[in-house]
Amino acid sequence: MTKVFLALLLWASLNPAFAQQKTARILWYDQPANVWEEALPLGNGRLGAMVFGRPAEELIQLNEATLWTGGPANPNPNPEAFSHLAEVRRLLFAGDNGAAVKLMRRMQGPNTNAYQPLGDLILRQPMAGQPTNYHRDLNLADATATTRFTVDGVDYTRELFVTAPGQVMVIRLTASRKKTLNFSLSTKNQLAFTKAIEGSNDLVLRGKARIYADERRALKPVVYQDDQSCNGMRYQLRIRVVKTDGKVSGDSILHVGGASEALILVSGATSFNGYDKCPDKDGKDENQEALRYLDAASGRSFNKLKAEHTKDYQQYFNRVNFTLDGAVPPNLPIDQRLKAYKAGRPDPALELLYFDFGRYLLISSSRPGGPAANLQGIWNPLIRPSWRSNYTTNINLQMNYWPAEACNLPEMQEPLRAQINRLARNGTATATNYYHARGWAVHHNSDIWAQTNPVGEGTGDPKWANWSLGSPWLAQHLYEHYRFTNDQTYLRNEAYPLMKSAAEFCLDWLVEKDGYLVTAPSTSPENSYLLPNGNQEVVTIASTMDMSIMRDLFANVIESDSILGIDADFAKLLKQQRARLYPLHIGKAGNLQEWYGDWPDVDPQHRHVSQLFGLHPGREISPLLDAIYAAAARKTLEVRGDEGTGWSKAWKINFWARLLDGNHAYKMYQELLKVSTLNNLFDTHPPFQIDGNFGATAGITEMLLQSQLDDVHLLAALPAAWRAGHVSGLVARGGFVVDMDWRDGRLTRARVLSRTGAPLRLRTNVPVTVKDIAAQTVTSALNGQSQYVTAFETKAGKTYEIVAQ
Repeated sequence: MTKVFLALLLWASLNPAFAQQKTARILWYDQPANVWEEALPLGNGRLGAMVFGRPAEELIQLNEATLWTGGPANPNPNPEAFSHLAEVRRLLFAGDNGAAVKLMRRMQGPNTNAYQPLGDLILRQPMAGQPTNYHRDLNLADATATTRFTVDGVDYTRELFVTAPGQVMVIRLTASRKKTLNFSLSTKNQLAFTKAIEGSNDLVLRGKARIYADERRALKPVVYQDDQSCNGMRYQLRIRVVKTDGKVSGDSILHVGGASEALILVSGATSFNGYDKCPDKDGKDENQEALRYLDAASGRSFNKLKAEHTKDYQQYFNRVNFTLDGAVPPNLPIDQRLKAYKAGRPDPALELLYFDFGRYLLISSSRPGGPAANLQGIWNPLIRPSWRSNYTTNINLQMNYWPAEACNLPEMQEPLRAQINRLARNGTATATNYYHARGWAVHHNSDIWAQTNPVGEGTGDPKWANWSLGSPWLAQHLYEHYRFTNDQTYLRNEAYPLMKSAAEFCLDWLVEKDGYLVTAPSTSPENSYLLPNGNQEVVTIASTMDMSIMRDLFANVIESDSILGIDADFAKLLKQQRARLYPLHIGKAGNLQEWYGDWPDVDPQHRHVSQLFGLHPGREISPLLDAIYAAAARKTLEVRGDEGTGWSKAWKINFWARLLDGNHAYKMYQELLKVSTLNNLFDTHPPFQIDGNFGATAGITEMLLQSQLDDVHLLAALPAAWRAGHVSGLVARGGFVVDMDWRDGRLTRARVLSRTGAPLRLRTNVPVTVKDIAAQTVTSALNGQSQYVTAFETKAGKTYEIVAQ
């Protein structure tokens, strides 16, 4: 056995394909991070760390996913809001948008709370000489970070990971020569804190988050009701030297001297005890929580902790594998590869790495039982983060989870579903108090407390602050989970009640104008338009986005009733009302109209392309459904252009893929990498927003596999640049797990696992046969190219072999 094992190791070391696979998923650098945007992220969904890799003074910036300012949301912070609604509508219908906007500000409530940093860990290692042979990396294959360097002939190595099973950060330091490892550990935070040494080997930082995101109450034109009984969330950061062959001592910091190795564990916890409980008087004991994690992990060796961590992480990451023929990583650090790519040098291995990095980030920032990933995932070093690192529900929160189902990571979407349940509870009060409506309402921003009121504090621009259709958009995610799983129990017990309630809000929010049901007030999020008289306006009636979201929700609820058979009267009502919704319109330029009238945008290249919701993430527009609206969507994208923020480019990847234009989708992917990607591969708005990473990963899945319509469309928008490759483990709606191989841009073979036994309709660009199945194939033409739809029944648990003819 030993000889066989050694022979396998020798083969692996000499085999180019194996070596390529081993190195393709590593971000490595030949210098430390100078700034946060160059540091490398680690996380387990709750604890996050940014590792700088500095030899003499290592900086590790830490986060805990529940550490936020504030406390439970007030259900009715602005009791006067509803009294203005009828007048706002009258003014809009009369064409006095300016007066309507002023009045809408009086319907606003407090802004959200902000995500906060847990603290910094500083590891100081005195050195007599300058480090050489420097290397740092992040290995996506096992979610570990490593820093290596040599000083005075001694090789030093730091290995780091954040374990989900162990709920701590693990750091192992080693030196190649005995008694040469000397270092100290200290902590700090921008928040108020105290620190102390406990026992002989624990360094503890204790503190409290700010009560308000802005630290003080700004003067506002409207005075809001406020619950001041919550006085901030407590937190604790605890560091322990678990094992070393050196000497440990402490004063205000920990010192380790004369060692050759040391094992350090980092634990963190807060007093957060749920979105509806004050984190001070009703909070958890954060000291007990931090100690619980730390004491449990302290009983395990480094190898045991790493083995548990690797097994846990790889059960998710290894589900999907995407390769391209000839995609060999150049022997360059990532920052140099990215620079060369931006200069026009092809690097398909970098394109693959970015896809894997998105999956890595989702696994690392969103785990069952924890909060949903925010605008920065779980990585934020600032007490005043951009946009408060909150949940922005007019696309950004949703985009975070676009890749979850298709990339075979449904567990990572559980925090979003849990947050939707919390939003529905708070949003019921908002719908009642603000609009006297049934159902639940969610507006532009939210936070860990599931705040749902329109934000802005009386001064916010209604084009973002008063956007009111978060509940129907979020409800789409609930139904999408059903479409991927065919889980009728889930649909009946969890998804349908929330979807129906969101639909009830929509029914009550709609008003009649000129024979149509419209929304008023309405916005196309964060955008503005020009009237013929030259006025710039931000509020409209029946924006295309509003009506598209409602048509999507109504269709999903109607379809749910056809599956469950439990609510025929409501389904009938929705069919009647859906037919009365203000329809899509094509403007004089051939684009899909965004506003109630055919009015131009103030910024024609605006980052939001909200009027194309029906193309993506909706399923109302497709070249396979209607060539006219598909052409209008294409024209809209051409007018918008290929510029934009990082997340905007990511959305456009998905748009172009849904238009089955793989080459333009690929162009947008290149634009995102060249213009909107930082040296650590984080997406930048600017500044950093993680939704661009997730949106681009989802866009790649749309290029390879689509299933939003009735068909499972293989290689739906494959770009010419990816002419030969393989992907395995992607998931299509209906519960189908798909593996594919292709050459010269054409499918050669596929394997489809049917999880649920649903009927399967495969759409391919070549005729195919299904082994041992008498399938029916229909041929059609699309844009001059043949399309083949092959339909057959499947059995749950069976895998079907598909071969190109």
